[in-house]
Amino acid sequence: MKIAVLGAGLMGKEVARDLVNSSGVEAVALADIDLNRVEFVCRQLNVQMLNGYRVDASDPTELSTFMACYDVVINALFYSFNTIVVEAAIEAGVHCVDLGGHIGNVTDQVLMKDKNARQRGVTIIPDLGVAPGMINILSGYGMEKLDRGQAIKLYVGGIPVRPEPPLEYNHVFSMEGLLDHYTDPASIIRNGNKQRISSLTEIEKIYFDRFGPLEAFHTSGGTSTLSRSFPNLDTLEYKTIRYPGHAEKFKLLVDLNLTDKNYSVDVNGQNINPRTVLLKTLDPIVDLKEKDDAVLLRVLVEGLRAGKSSAYTYEMITLKDRESGVTAMARATANTISVVAQMAASGEIQKRGVFPPEQIVPGASYIEAMAKRDVHITETVTEN
Repeated sequence: MKIAVLGAGLMGKEVARDLVNSSGVEAVALADIDLNRVEFVCRQLNVQMLNGYRVDASDPTELSTFMACYDVVINALFYSFNTIVVEAAIEAGVHCVDLGGHIGNVTDQVLMKDKNARQRGVTIIPDLGVAPGMINILSGYGMEKLDRGQAIKLYVGGIPVRPEPPLEYNHVFSMEGLLDHYTDPASIIRNGNKQRISSLTEIEKIYFDRFGPLEAFHTSGGTSTLSRSFPNLDTLEYKTIRYPGHAEKFKLLVDLNLTDKNYSVDVNGQNINPRTVLLKTLDPIVDLKEKDDAVLLRVLVEGLRAGKSSAYTYEMITLKDRESGVTAMARATANTISVVAQMAASGEIQKRGVFPPEQIVPGASYIEAMAKRDVHITETVTEN
């Protein structure tokens, strides 16, 4: 397998790290517009099969020409590039996976390329992070075991192992994206009806082994494509996990319009967006630095099987790898997209077109592959 990775940031680096340590992968290309960044990562990983390239992802022709040499392309760029990357992959006749991006309906735009992807005989899978991504795969896996699925409840959080005031939080992905998740409404299904509900609301207590009490609350984007893949559910909801008190603090910031990207105020004759100031203010406060983080995940899938009420619960606790310094979030995310990319390149995934993860990724194989990377997902089955 020959695999290309677009983006030499943290996630691209960790994807490349997994690929060069995976059997069956013959060559890995790491590409970014910043060649210095690419070369830095290549020197760090120091593996002969890894080669670096400068590629401008905003240039469709350059992008497509570069992609044509590989079996699959992993897009680890910011989500605003997702559509152009997918279009270039289809043009090049190459499979493609990305980390998703519900903001601005980016994933919807990718899904609309299904006909073109089928015609070119390629597989496109968006939304392959943790949430969405891992939770979609596990939801689909649980649903296929039921005769009738009735409910999917999702809980995910990336949190510091040792929380510090004032927010008891350190960011493990874009703070820009985090504020979007907190500001935009969440899409849920309740009593069989699709609804939109304010983020940071309906707080509940939740416990994990060695972690708790914690709180979980609605945020946007987590349900992703699940409501379309499983439209007949009675219940579908996604909640983000944090330390107690976090939601209340950020709800105040939202209510004060400090997180709204479209809101501005006049300060001494100058138009100022408070969100921009807030992000700059938060940066040093929420920087993870060398601290340990954890990713907590619980997927509960309920329904009927052989006439009985059945529930499948998938749970994961992943910690930072202290030896390599790789964060828990990077481990869970990078390994997920790497594993699925390799499934597409090897032929384990054979359907052609554009599919969300819950419709195409084989759950059992995915769980097994993640365990080999020391990311362990447990399954618990209960019946009434």
